Amino acid sequence: MRFPRAKHSPAFFSRVGAGLKIFLILILIVAAFLGSGCSRRKDLSGRIKADGSSTVFPITEAVAEEFQKENPKIRVTVGLSGTGGGFEKFARGETDISNASRPIKEEEKELAAKNGIEYLEFEVAFDGLSVVVNPKNKFVEFLTVTELKKLWRPGSKISRWNDLRPEWPDEKIVLFGPGTDSGTFDYFTEAIVGKEDASRADYTASEDDNVLVEGVATEENSLGYFGYAYYIENKDKLKLLAIDDGKGAVLPTEKTIRSREYSPLSRPLYLYVSKESLKKQEVQDFVRFYLEEINSLLKEVGYISLPQDELEKQIEELKRSQ
Repeated sequence: MRFPRAKHSPAFFSRVGAGLKIFLILILIVAAFLGSGCSRRKDLSGRIKADGSSTVFPITEAVAEEFQKENPKIRVTVGLSGTGGGFEKFARGETDISNASRPIKEEEKELAAKNGIEYLEFEVAFDGLSVVVNPKNKFVEFLTVTELKKLWRPGSKISRWNDLRPEWPDEKIVLFGPGTDSGTFDYFTEAIVGKEDASRADYTASEDDNVLVEGVATEENSLGYFGYAYYIENKDKLKLLAIDDGKGAVLPTEKTIRSREYSPLSRPLYLYVSKESLKKQEVQDFVRFYLEEINSLLKEVGYISLPQDELEKQIEELKRSQ
């Protein structure tokens, strides 16, 4: 049996065509809305304050620059007070984010709790504390953990190179290292000397690693330590030393830091975010952007990336907190 074909007027097709156009436009609008990530709200404005570690500073600064390109009305300021100084400001509610090269200490937790500051902790990268000398130094290729302890422990009598090894020159060692507010100082003293904050005091100290870089680069008989990224940024000015923890001398590299073969000076780096600050949309967007984009930016600043699945877990934790 044949069914008769339905007949439609031109007006019918015109109405169908108009409806189809509207439907397609609606689909495009929804797609654009869903496709625009939380970090791409160009109309969003505000200010985000970060402070803390000089080691984490280049990471957060790089993320902030990229974030502000997509969010030009949001201003992100990144201070440089050292991990300890940053936590003091954070625990008083003066900053939204604290950059840290070590976990928060008990007394810092207590100060934050006293001031009603709750927070989330995120790991953002790996770093390997790097021991360096001046490039003109031709006799040192590696140091043992025992030698580093002798050199840096409180009350150390090691002042000349031949005090460490008799075959080395009878020349004074000029030392450079982080100040006591630095998380790098805390980590190094615990890992090398065996007790946090235990260090000789007769060395040139600074919370700014660039100052330490220039000191080692200028003084022929110098030795210093700071984050791996600062070595990578200044390779032409510095000589990197391998460290022997009893299993053989190992240079810090992307591979040896991530695997912790570079021991005991491989460590994670942290970002602490105030839960109160996360109530602000601009802070939520920035932290999410940070975790989503960090691995693509780390190589630019010389740090070692976290496994992607670990970052995904932290992004989920951030979502649950909102």
